[in-house]
Amino acid sequence: GSAQVFPDHVVSPLDGLAAALPEGALTYAVGADPSDEPAPAGQGFALRARCRDAAGNLLGEGSLPGGQVQWIGDDLPEGVTHEALASVEVVGTFTPRETGEHSFGTRGLGAFVLTVAGGTVFDGVQAMGSETDPFEAFFGSPVERARVPLTAGETVEVSLLHTLDEEFAAPLPVVAFSLVHLGPRRDPDELIAEAVEEARAADTAVVVVATTERVESEGFDRTDLALPGRQDDLVRAVAAANPNTVVVVNAGSPVEMPWREDVAAVLLTWFPGQEGGAALADVLTGAEEPGGRLPTTWPAVLADAPVTDVVPVDGELAYAEGPFIGYRAWDRSGRTPAYAFGHGLGYTTWSYDSLVAGPDTATVRITNTGDRPGRETVQVYLAPAPSSGAVERPARVLAGFASVAAGPGETVETAIALSRRAFEVWDEEKDDWTFVPGAYEVRAAHSLDDVRLTVALEID
Repeated sequence: GSAQVFPDHVVSPLDGLAAALPEGALTYAVGADPSDEPAPAGQGFALRARCRDAAGNLLGEGSLPGGQVQWIGDDLPEGVTHEALASVEVVGTFTPRETGEHSFGTRGLGAFVLTVAGGTVFDGVQAMGSETDPFEAFFGSPVERARVPLTAGETVEVSLLHTLDEEFAAPLPVVAFSLVHLGPRRDPDELIAEAVEEARAADTAVVVVATTERVESEGFDRTDLALPGRQDDLVRAVAAANPNTVVVVNAGSPVEMPWREDVAAVLLTWFPGQEGGAALADVLTGAEEPGGRLPTTWPAVLADAPVTDVVPVDGELAYAEGPFIGYRAWDRSGRTPAYAFGHGLGYTTWSYDSLVAGPDTATVRITNTGDRPGRETVQVYLAPAPSSGAVERPARVLAGFASVAAGPGETVETAIALSRRAFEVWDEEKDDWTFVPGAYEVRAAHSLDDVRLTVALEID
């Protein structure tokens, strides 16, 4: 489950679509690079890590799937211990796919010697200052050390010798550094122009945009919700050239999409894994339906978000919003997001025919009104009557949901258990949840902002 686990193989969006479409039906252009800085060495590299003690004796070695070394605790090559380890050398070959100037560099703290194609291109120290966060070794910015002209298809030897920094202090033993690389840079306007030319000649344009590990990770906070690089400019230009533009968003959390009203469709694939390209092709060609629903609310712009006081002061963060987080905060603010909690479209349509609710269960009957099979996620929200009590409650809470499938014209019924917690509030004096009887509305919905049926419910 770790983001550092490397898959057995990867089906890219281009690979998946090429396999699914007839030969000659697909053209490709880079369009925009989401990052203009080096990243851990990956495609084209074959690397190993050699571990030595202070006397230069080999302690052990192991293969590396990429240029990143991240050994935490006992996660070391066989025969290697933190006590004996003094240096690690990442060594191997690189076969470039493009001719031009390739950037090589380092990320981490300590001494480095970087060699490419038989020549030493960097020999120096990345020191840890008094204000340096030790986790800069993990999440710090890569540093470009040299640009080396290389020819596509011609393999060269590369090595990065790293001497460990004895002053590096971490909560547990760790070795963390990277050999980083970036291929030849191209003019961003030129890349967009090439994509526009291809899009103008196509029946349908598919633009894949993404965040990167430099802007989105569990290890640090994001400073904005913008797609990195010139990706927004790319989408606008392609959409202007071809009205049948589909944008595929690879991101693990909300991003701003200022062009969303200008494209034919937006498909959110999150971070889909090694078969992501094959799954994407199935959805885009109609072999499968996109059946997901948003577990978060997506703002049009970050400034619209109702909870923005998220920076600690003197090491403390006050959760002053109480229960009003996520969609509950949006309800309270009265603001309209770009996409509401629970939103998601498929390839068919649904009518909500009836709703019967009791204290434990809501039974919903729906009909597939489209011309193909589909799946609907029926969501049930609970809205308490306005109260003059001391505890302020959210206007509505998700009480339950169920996913149901039906063929064209088919009517199905689903019984959805209502969460008892939806009827409760936290009592600070009792330090426990307290059940609140009274009047409620039970709402069957396609999403938070698309309520289809409502019934009253009185709870004793």
